[in-house]
Amino acid sequence: MEMTRTDFDTSERFEFGENWSRFLGVLNDERIDEAQAALESMLGEGSLAGKSFLDIGSGSGLSSLAAHRLGARVRSFDFDPQSVACTRELHRRYGAERGKEWQVGQGSVLDGAFMAQLGQFDVVYSWGVLHHTGSMWLALENTIQRVADGGRLFIAIYNDEGWWSRVWWLIKYYYIRMPRMLKTPYAYTVSHTLTALNIIKQTLKLRPMVAIRPLLEYKPGRGMSAKYDLLDWMGGFPFEVARYEVLVDYMGARGFDLLKGIPNRGSGCHELVFQKRA
Repeated sequence: MEMTRTDFDTSERFEFGENWSRFLGVLNDERIDEAQAALESMLGEGSLAGKSFLDIGSGSGLSSLAAHRLGARVRSFDFDPQSVACTRELHRRYGAERGKEWQVGQGSVLDGAFMAQLGQFDVVYSWGVLHHTGSMWLALENTIQRVADGGRLFIAIYNDEGWWSRVWWLIKYYYIRMPRMLKTPYAYTVSHTLTALNIIKQTLKLRPMVAIRPLLEYKPGRGMSAKYDLLDWMGGFPFEVARYEVLVDYMGARGFDLLKGIPNRGSGCHELVFQKRA
C-alpha cells in the first residue's frame, strides 16, 4: 500500500506560520549566523556546495537560509501557508542572487504522491516537524524515502516522557482551543508555574541550582527566540513523541546509520543525524 494520507484534520493544529511571521521581526544577522553554525555542527560539514537540501516543514525559513548560505541547492516546503510566506520572505531578502537554487512551495509530508515527485536529496532536514503532523511514523516513512543513497537525514523528535508527555498533550490541546487573547497569558502562566514547582522540588532536595542554572544559562539554539520558542512549544499540536533508542533502532532497520545524536531526557527534542547506506 502506498504510504500516503491526504485526509488529515486541520481544525486542531497550531498555526505555526503566524508565530513565525512575528519571529521575522526580530530576525537579525546574529541569529542567522547561529542557525548556520548549528547546522554545520550537526551535519559535520563546513560547506554544502554542490549538494541538494530538502527542508521539510520550513517554518520561518531560517534553516533553509542557513543551508542556502552554505552553498546547497535548497527545496523548502511547509503545510502552513503563512510558514510558506515566511520562507519566501527570507528568500526575497537573502536568496535573490541564487534564486533558482532555492525553491519554496507548499505541500504536506503526509501526501505520498507529493513527496514522491520531489525526488531524492543529499541532505533531508526536518527539525521539530514530523511529530506535529498527526501521523508521525507515516511522516517519517515518507521523509526517509527522500534521502539519496549515501545521503544524510537530520531530524528532531520530541522525547517520550511517559505520563508527563500525556500531561503536555492536554496542556497543548487546551491551548489551541482557547480564545486568542488568552493564549499568551496561558503559555507564560504554565511555563512560570512549572518552573516554580521545579525550583521548589529541587530546593527540597537541597540542590536548587539544578533548576536555577538552566534558567541562567538558557540561550535559544539555531538562531531562535525564547519568546517564540515558548509559543511554538506550547501550541505545538498535534503532538507525538518517541524515545531516542526507538528512533535509532527504527532507522537502523531501514538502512540508516547514526552519525551524530543528542538525546533529550526532558521535554525537548532528540536531535539525530543519520546516513543512508549505499
